[in-house]
Amino acid sequence: MYAIVDIETTGHSSKITEISIFIHNGKKVIGEFTTLVNPQCSIPPFITNLTGINNQMVANAPKFFEIAKEIEEITKDTIFVAHNVNFDYTIIQQEFKDLGFSFKRKKLCTVRLSRKLLPGLKSYSLGALCSSQNIVIKDRHRAKGDAEATTILFKKLLDLDEDKTVFSSFLNPRSKQATLPPLLSKKVFDALPTTTGIYYFKNTKDEIIYIGKANNIKQRVLNHFYDKSKKEVTMCLETSNITFEETGNELVALLLESSEIKKRYPKFNRAQRRNNESIGLFYYEDRNGIIHLASNKLKLISNPIQKFYTETECRLFLEKLCETFELCPKYCHLQSNVSSCFHYQIKQCKGVCRDEEDIHSYNKRVMEAVNSIKFKNKNFVIKESGRVKNETAYILVLNGIYKGFGFAKNEHKLLTAKDYLNIITPKKDNSDIHRILKPYVNNEEKIIHNFENEINVESIELFSTLF
Repeated sequence: MYAIVDIETTGHSSKITEISIFIHNGKKVIGEFTTLVNPQCSIPPFITNLTGINNQMVANAPKFFEIAKEIEEITKDTIFVAHNVNFDYTIIQQEFKDLGFSFKRKKLCTVRLSRKLLPGLKSYSLGALCSSQNIVIKDRHRAKGDAEATTILFKKLLDLDEDKTVFSSFLNPRSKQATLPPLLSKKVFDALPTTTGIYYFKNTKDEIIYIGKANNIKQRVLNHFYDKSKKEVTMCLETSNITFEETGNELVALLLESSEIKKRYPKFNRAQRRNNESIGLFYYEDRNGIIHLASNKLKLISNPIQKFYTETECRLFLEKLCETFELCPKYCHLQSNVSSCFHYQIKQCKGVCRDEEDIHSYNKRVMEAVNSIKFKNKNFVIKESGRVKNETAYILVLNGIYKGFGFAKNEHKLLTAKDYLNIITPKKDNSDIHRILKPYVNNEEKIIHNFENEINVESIELFSTLF
């Protein structure tokens, strides 16, 4: 038995506004349930323009909790079928979860089935499939009209799969075909490597919608497909192609992922999308000889020791620094208009603000904090494994600024900063990059070259003009 389902929703909030279910025994329809649903929230105008369903139409419709039992009973012991099944299934499952109940059914997707049984079509949208199969959709973008068309398409697919081997393979939860996004071919997935690198999810317009990094690209991509969170399901439904770039090691993968996200700005990447740092952290000595840590707009600071995207981000970092090195919040400009800081009362400040701690002792801890932020060396190269045998990856930092990474054959001799500049791909420096590099630059085994005694600042600046 099959329950062929279609729903209409409010869009971003994903609350159901209409549901239609056709019960099919493999030969014909033996039952139907269709109703508008009051989503208990406003329907956006663009959704009304698409579906024709407005707030007035659903005002007196039953709420989901009022029809949940009937949906549970009519779909019991059936296989849940839909076009882009994960979308409909996940939303209905969430509606039940919000009520404190679970909803679990075996699933079949008519998009995936169509790609297998009707290969070679330009599009596998419901409209395109119905057009190619001469199926008339009586009421497009309404639950009953789409569910009825999906039911006719489903019967055609059943008839095409005479020995039911395709249906059986898709019902196997371990089957790759049952797991892959409906628009993604198995051939594309099979071509993914199990090596370290970054990967790009692309939509039907060849737009990059997500960038990720992985130590095992194929396994990480597969994990996206198994993840049933709303964001992951939505992203996977849009994915029609996946490309990749091998990096040979995790550090280069992290660096490349960060720079690519800032360059491509994919819609499903929230972290690291920010491009313009605006706040800088700096230090100065007052007339009493006490060293302060403070922040200001980046354009007003000549040599910031750390850059941030927002004042809040900077403040949180400063609070952590203050706690770690037992610094005085007053002289870190975290507490203003006070004669002495509050932290002294809770024994987190040693009393420099009360003249109870020697200034030299306090300043020493401030500089320890400052040095913990900076790279230990200003000019260095990190060595990592390459993408293939007999290749090495190199990450270059000059004058405290990340310059990029590159690859070279092991027999290629690299001795000077200029040698490394010739083989790297230039990349932009920012605080996200420094955060990524920090754990590596503190590992002496990773540093293969320190140019402190080999080149001067003028030379570094000259090399930098190459970028």
